[in-house]
Amino acid sequence: MKIVLLGRSGQVGGQLQRSLAALGQVIALGRAEADFTRPEHTVAAVARHQPDVVVNAAAYTAVDQAESEPALAHGINAATPGLLARWAAQQGVLFVHYSSDYVFDGSGSRPWREDDAPAPLSVYGRSKQEGEALIAQAGGPHLVLRTSWVYGVQGRNFVQTMLRLMQERACLRVVDDQWGAPTSAAWLADATAHAIAHLLRRPQDGGLYHCAAAGATTWFAFANLLLAQARQSALAPRMKTAGILPVPSSAYPAAAQRPHNSRLDTRKLQTTFGIVPPPWQQGVAQVLASLLK
Repeated sequence: MKIVLLGRSGQVGGQLQRSLAALGQVIALGRAEADFTRPEHTVAAVARHQPDVVVNAAAYTAVDQAESEPALAHGINAATPGLLARWAAQQGVLFVHYSSDYVFDGSGSRPWREDDAPAPLSVYGRSKQEGEALIAQAGGPHLVLRTSWVYGVQGRNFVQTMLRLMQERACLRVVDDQWGAPTSAAWLADATAHAIAHLLRRPQDGGLYHCAAAGATTWFAFANLLLAQARQSALAPRMKTAGILPVPSSAYPAAAQRPHNSRLDTRKLQTTFGIVPPPWQQGVAQVLASLLK
């Protein structure tokens, strides 16, 4: 089996190169080979390899910057994935794509289900929702995984940023009114490979699924866990942060509004694929063990 992976240099794309290798030949393409600002160019780059599966881990993720670049965000997160999905549908090729908790408005405290109505608060969130819709409209075999708060050993993410700031500042202020599940890129990649193997046997099970770690926390509590673990590691002598203060989202005015409730209900994922998300703390411990050596 031949798999084309798009977005090879991202934190999820890097892990997918490892997890997808168990399924077959992986052809990993980056921006130079598949430029998502040029949809036809990207489709041609994929078609050249005649894959059995296309996995798209490329995305525009600059949430605040998207407010001033709506066309670019839409092109990368919606238009190009939609065109790829249309090509895949015509070829009978499975198309895999990632979406975000930001498609919801963050109201309430109940975990969001796949059939809840999206109501994004930001340009980024709208671009991800539009991508979902275009992929579904293409009508081919597909898998869209909505996830949340992704982090890993590579790329820019909350874990990397906090560990850096803890070596620079005596006190940190972190938002304590946004709830979600920090999700390891490594686990997300493994879950993707498992789901693809299932769909190759049962393509009728394709569609939209929530795929995130179990449990929920705030960015403030997440940061405190990182601080506690860092203090017990080889990084301890370089730590400057004595404590972390909880603050509301309003303390950090941003161009894009964030949802307060990013909890995702993963029961459909568990029932269909037999994938049981681990507690969010488990993935954090594994990534920290690698980063803090």
